[in-house]
Amino acid sequence: AALAEQVIPAIFEGKEDGGSVRVWSAGCSTGEEAYSLAMLLREHMDTLETRHRVQVFATDIDDHAIAAARAGIYPSEIAVDLSRERLDRFFTAAADGSSYRIQKEIREMLVFSEHDLVNDPPFSRLDLVVCRNLLIYMSTALQKKLVPLFHYALVPGGFLFLGSSESVGESNDRFSVLDRSWKIYQRRELAAGTTRAPLGRVLSLSTQASMLAEPSDKRAPTRREIT
Repeated sequence: AALAEQVIPAIFEGKEDGGSVRVWSAGCSTGEEAYSLAMLLREHMDTLETRHRVQVFATDIDDHAIAAARAGIYPSEIAVDLSRERLDRFFTAAADGSSYRIQKEIREMLVFSEHDLVNDPPFSRLDLVVCRNLLIYMSTALQKKLVPLFHYALVPGGFLFLGSSESVGESNDRFSVLDRSWKIYQRRELAAGTTRAPLGRVLSLSTQASMLAEPSDKRAPTRREIT
């Protein structure tokens, strides 16, 4: 609800007709979060007169989780957590009632890819990065490295959504607080005179020699093709 009210309308505001909206669900596991983001974006687009190209990049280091996410099939118990309206619109029930599958219009909004957040290049030109309940499993030193990486990946004014026990730490120069309760942040421009570190310094040494290319529209990008 916080994203739907505070973030998603702001992302689309000022976008030209036919413009691109790019969202990254980092550490997406089996896809529930990524599909939920796509549903919220789809619902907001339905209120607009303009049309936009929306892509949700969903990544995880676990290839088995990514395979399950691509399938988009979930047990019938999800009905407890979803409204009847969303179930009817965005899911197709199995004939035996044991499961639901995400409908094609939502699946086509997503690009799933195996990706190591620590060592692989990030996506770029993003309007929103969602990385919830992943940083808490990392050392403080690693968290301090990843927050600048998220700043680098976002467009000016882009948004970062973290988990309830996470924060941007000492990176207040890079992010302002939009919603303290829900840990939603907005990208700040660095102060005048501050030089933005090149991508090679933001990433680990193992990624500095990586060639960054625009992901293909026709297939999921490999971990070395992500920008």
